[in-house]
Amino acid sequence: MSTISALPSGIVAWLSQQSELSHITFMTEFPAAKKAIPLKKAIVAVGLSEVRINDNFVGDGNETFEDQEFCRNADLVINLAIHVPYSYGGAACHDVFTDVVDCLTFATDLNIRESGCGNVTADRDTDAFVLKGFISINADFCPAASSDLNFKSFENHELLCGSHITDNDIHVTIEEKELWTSTFVSDYYSGNGAERRTFNLGYKPKFVFVFETGSSPALYDSTTGLTSVNSGYANSDVGSLGIETTDNGFRVENGESNKVGKSVPYLNKSGRSYGYFVVR
Repeated sequence: MSTISALPSGIVAWLSQQSELSHITFMTEFPAAKKAIPLKKAIVAVGLSEVRINDNFVGDGNETFEDQEFCRNADLVINLAIHVPYSYGGAACHDVFTDVVDCLTFATDLNIRESGCGNVTADRDTDAFVLKGFISINADFCPAASSDLNFKSFENHELLCGSHITDNDIHVTIEEKELWTSTFVSDYYSGNGAERRTFNLGYKPKFVFVFETGSSPALYDSTTGLTSVNSGYANSDVGSLGIETTDNGFRVENGESNKVGKSVPYLNKSGRSYGYFVVR
């Protein structure tokens, strides 16, 4: 269903959620819905009677107007068929019309250009007073993904033809997509000497391997009797000395404060280069 043809049902859904209009039942003119006879409360049927779509031209400030390729300007007329019980009196039709128009005018971003209504008539078939009204709307019609309106109808011109599409801060780059979908990630970091250091990858890895570049995996010092562990690996559950996975990446340890027995993890020596390999 197109955005325009879905507009009446969108208006009905939004109006039905407004607490100040809880005394009114809203429905669409088409498909028609059955009405209780005699009426117990006011009913407003929303329909679409006129649609005009024109090319949208925007000035560049130099008296030149450029055609917006993906946007059109739409003029629409929304029908309002208002039915109220006889016991309310005919004036209640105008009260309902005013409530609905005010709500759409001041609580949404719809550009309402004109509204009006005819005379109140009596419908003996439904035992109700009836008032036919209309609302003329002007809007930019763009095939974008979302809208600034309080209910979804016309798409905001700025989303497709303005700043949204050119804002690099809110869009995913090709490199980011490749990183997110890659099974393996390989990178480097420079040690800063901290006793513990966490690397956030944005996910919990299944496996991670870290090593000091240009060094042996482990070095024994006969003077101190300690073994410096310069590499480590971990899966999602357990890890070797000085390394473990986290919900968002992995954590490494460094220095004698983290030693176990005679083994000391050194996975973050200041100024040293480390490589890591991650399986997502």
